[in-house]
Amino acid sequence: MKRKLLITIPLLALMLFGTYWFTNHDATASLTKNDRLSIVTTNSILEDMVQQIVGDDAQVYSIVPRGTDPHEYEPRPQDISAVAQADLIFHNGLNLETGGNGWFTKLTTQAKKRPNKEVFAASAQVAPMKLSGENSDQVDPHAWLDLQNGIRYVETISQAIQAADPANRTAYQKRTATYVKQLSALDAQAKAKFQDIPQDKRLLVTSEGAFKYFAKAYGLTPAYIWEINTESQGTPEQMRQVLGQISRSQVTALFVESSVSPKSMEKVAKETGLPIVATVFTDSLAKAGQAGDTYYGMLKWNLDHIHQGLSK
Repeated sequence: MKRKLLITIPLLALMLFGTYWFTNHDATASLTKNDRLSIVTTNSILEDMVQQIVGDDAQVYSIVPRGTDPHEYEPRPQDISAVAQADLIFHNGLNLETGGNGWFTKLTTQAKKRPNKEVFAASAQVAPMKLSGENSDQVDPHAWLDLQNGIRYVETISQAIQAADPANRTAYQKRTATYVKQLSALDAQAKAKFQDIPQDKRLLVTSEGAFKYFAKAYGLTPAYIWEINTESQGTPEQMRQVLGQISRSQVTALFVESSVSPKSMEKVAKETGLPIVATVFTDSLAKAGQAGDTYYGMLKWNLDHIHQGLSK
């Protein structure tokens, strides 16, 4: 996630246009107001969680398209319109969308949407982990990569939806219970599965340090080139540090995230002779119809491919 937004059109101008759009145009069919809740999420991971809970009882719109970094984002007119019409808005929190220049805060403030009234952080019940080094006062936003945290997200989201639409509370509760059971089962399977990885091979090497929550949950040690996506990625010092960690372990595999360029990890592979065995998901689900296009599918893909890679 880029710490610096690359906004080519001033957000204020976009918001003014969004106000005009909302006032003078009919919304698109997917955003039409009706008797169902209108729910907006900031990214595809939250969108899928909400969809699993609401089924057909609400309409769901995701602001950030799949494959796009939630931090490096320019709101579009349709995003502004969706936020203005929304009954509920869910964001990750933990400084994901509200860091940098705070595009999400500006959007919701302009639309007069209030924290804990219409706007909810899905991570509200998560114990945050801190970034290290120079960023030690900042939190790591990637909590969803631990399935137990994902369950906390789902429960927080479900409670807000039930409060906003009590007429459908029973249906929401049933879907939530079914979904939590599925996620819990996958989590238990993963924790048992990773027990067979030798300790000196439990080094999870990725480009960005997004897997701290994941590594803690499944008994691994995270190693990475850079800690969080910034303009300084793959510097000589960063490369020296990760190569040193690799040399002190018996790890046999490297991984690269779907949302970053593979160039830096390819350099690590060349230096160490280790293969990049899989592409893993972090900030976005896969495109619809592809493996990893749901939160459950995304985590299962990561768990299966990381275990397989470290087992070699």
